[in-house]
Amino acid sequence: MRVAVLADIHANLPALDAVLAEAEPLRPDRYVLLGDIAGGPMPAETLDRLAALGDRAVWVHGNGERELVAASDAGTGGLSRRHRDLLAGLPLTVTLDVDGLGPVLFCHATPRRDDEVVLVDSPPARWAAALAGVTAPTVVCGHTHMPFDRLAAGRRVVNPGSVGMAYGPPGAYWALLGPVVELRRTAYDAAAAAARIAAAGARAWADEYVLHPHDDAEALAAFTAIAARDTGH
Repeated sequence: MRVAVLADIHANLPALDAVLAEAEPLRPDRYVLLGDIAGGPMPAETLDRLAALGDRAVWVHGNGERELVAASDAGTGGLSRRHRDLLAGLPLTVTLDVDGLGPVLFCHATPRRDDEVVLVDSPPARWAAALAGVTAPTVVCGHTHMPFDRLAAGRRVVNPGSVGMAYGPPGAYWALLGPVVELRRTAYDAAAAAARIAAAGARAWADEYVLHPHDDAEALAAFTAIAARDTGH
């Protein structure tokens, strides 16, 4: 089995379309959708595009899905009932057997929480706690929008980066697994994407996350501060 991992799409449909156009000729057996799928400018269109993948799509919930469903249930969200039901009850983790890698555990943030921050430079003790009880030799996580591939707590941990809200050099980031790990970046026309997103009513979002994205140093500093608050250090 070969798996394309799409994390943190954030309803950036132009970025998603670019990734699918590049990935489809590679014929992945599954697309793992690694959470924070629809929180962004074009949620309905993004969910419909992904639902069209049928059984090839493997859905994992992130903090974004949990929050969108809660908002919908409270009567404050913008999701239709059909899209709300698509996101409700998604699993926190999924394990697939991937060619060349064996069992791979997929989660949005960590296997125990959908909003826990672990970074490429997080200390070994934090990684050990986050991965406690995990038996899969490879773990794939998202949430922080920055790609990496490292050893942690005796396991290989991969973050594919973000499809729709990348930090660092422009592009849509994702990963292809099997039989090796490929961290990939798909270029797309930022100006055209921003115009399309602005036409959907999200001009400010397009300006901040497509035309003038935050760089990796800013993002790393912000996430490091979040992680410090989370652990009390």
